[in-house]
Amino acid sequence: MMEWDSNSDESGDEEGFKFSDGGPVPFPVEDFITATSCCFVVTDALEPDHPVIYCNSVFEMVTGYRADEVLGRNCRFLQCRGPFAKRRHHMVDSTVVAEIRRCLENGIEFQGELLNFRKDGSPLMNRLRLTPIYGHDENITHIIGIQFFSEANIDLGPLPSPALKETLRSTDKFHSSFTSFKPTAADRNFHHGFCGLFQLSDEVIALKILSLLTPRDIAAVGSVCWRLYELSKNEDLWRVVCQNAWGSQTTRVLETVPGVKRLGWGQLARELTTLEAAAWQKLSVGGPVEPSRCNFSACAVGNRVVLFGGEGVNMQPMNDLFVLDLNSSHPVWEHVKVSSRPPGRWGHTLSCVNGSNLVLFGGCGTQGLLNDVFVLDLDATTPTWREISGLAPPLPRSWHSSCTLDGTKLIVSGGCADSGVLLSDTFLLDLSMEKPVWREFPMAWTPPSRLGHTLSVYGGRKILMFGGLAKSGQLRFRSSDVFTMDLSEEEPCWRCVTGSGMPGAANPGGVAPPPRLDHVAVSLPGGRILIFGGSVTAGLHSASQLYLLDPMEEKPTWRILNVPGRPPRFAWGHSTCVVGGTRAIVLGGQTGEDWMLNELHELSLTSSTGRAE
Repeated sequence: MMEWDSNSDESGDEEGFKFSDGGPVPFPVEDFITATSCCFVVTDALEPDHPVIYCNSVFEMVTGYRADEVLGRNCRFLQCRGPFAKRRHHMVDSTVVAEIRRCLENGIEFQGELLNFRKDGSPLMNRLRLTPIYGHDENITHIIGIQFFSEANIDLGPLPSPALKETLRSTDKFHSSFTSFKPTAADRNFHHGFCGLFQLSDEVIALKILSLLTPRDIAAVGSVCWRLYELSKNEDLWRVVCQNAWGSQTTRVLETVPGVKRLGWGQLARELTTLEAAAWQKLSVGGPVEPSRCNFSACAVGNRVVLFGGEGVNMQPMNDLFVLDLNSSHPVWEHVKVSSRPPGRWGHTLSCVNGSNLVLFGGCGTQGLLNDVFVLDLDATTPTWREISGLAPPLPRSWHSSCTLDGTKLIVSGGCADSGVLLSDTFLLDLSMEKPVWREFPMAWTPPSRLGHTLSVYGGRKILMFGGLAKSGQLRFRSSDVFTMDLSEEEPCWRCVTGSGMPGAANPGGVAPPPRLDHVAVSLPGGRILIFGGSVTAGLHSASQLYLLDPMEEKPTWRILNVPGRPPRFAWGHSTCVVGGTRAIVLGGQTGEDWMLNELHELSLTSSTGRAE
């Protein structure tokens, strides 16, 4: 297996790049090390007319054509102004087109500039490099096209939208000048030896180019030729790719999942991207959780499931703590003896921060609604609840939603206040501060007040709100609306992704989940959100039906995910937690008023976890 020094200089200076035979590179390597910011296509040279078999997401973003509109076609459609044009635009230089054809026929590399067009008809200047890839039999099997687009200073009609203009301006900084090195000899072996990209060493290709791509891109590039296939199997490369795509915190969590090392980072990335291995299974665990209860809250600490509180017999608020260790060959619920218990409650939230620390907020207790915060280190020798007296706390509430950010921050949104009033506020509490202070996000507009919704973190510092029981005038309805907020902005604000009658609302493609509350939301590595369960309007839909949304898409689209196995009949948000980023554990089933906490259902997203018999 190839290895490289992780402390190698990554500055991208030309003198640090060498041919695989040790010689210097006779062309600007910046053209390659910014692979994730240029357009990248691969065509099949063994098929008539060189059909495109792969294009990266930057190509889609810059040209406006989706992958499904590109695959199987020759790239000459970019020479036509818009998708309905039948002929090449008259301003496209026919001599350059003829030179491209000659190079392809002779199996030599092409470099040059050509006028192209976006899908909306706006012009682009394409700095194009076409590199032939040879197979074991010395025949050309594929053509790699690397394209650097810039605005064409030609007035042909409507200008691009401001958003696309900004996109092109942001990519202009990556455009590199082409080398003056232009071989004229037609000797095939000479050009085979020069084949631009592949004159770089394995270490440079892996560390400086492939490591910058997404998991999908690596998988596609690996099908281009034998050398890239071998490089794409490297586990060190895949770990770097996964960390860049999913974040270091998610990567560290995944490393704790039993079976991940056996599965390997490459296979893990495939399974979490395609969800091809997702399956339900039913588990039976030992140990009683007594007294019986409902409306408790659960979260994951490592590979342990933690349950706190709930509503007991005669609406008695509970304040006890139980732990289930899923690393055990025979998991058993264990009652954890703790000191300084918080008041009993139900309708609260329980989260994990900073490794093994539980954070408890709000809920309804004997004296009414609560807005207190308690923290407990589950791994301490004597676990002790400690109250956090944060300044300027939110109103007391229950059935709110919360999530954690950066392992240190608690975010609380909405819920139900006194007299059944629904809330629409959003607060943040930084638990890393010596004296934490609650911070409310001031906003000109907020989503309608609601309870029973979910908050999910994606893309590092972005939050997605889904569903709940929302206020509409004097009425309350179950919701399937989606809202997002980017906390990396100076003034974070909620934006409507989908929703009826909301500012900026859109009608997404696909089949949206039926409106619901008290459901389950799972954040997948890479930013997608999985929704299932909850209280659904009229009870016409199975709680186990899975819906998938990628909020980072230009036009987010709901997709239905069908998985095999034994799903639960019921799945409630407060009784479900995500373990290790790959397993959603649904605690028990419900028959009438009784919860059976010795029956678990697991939605496993990878094959790294052994299936139950």
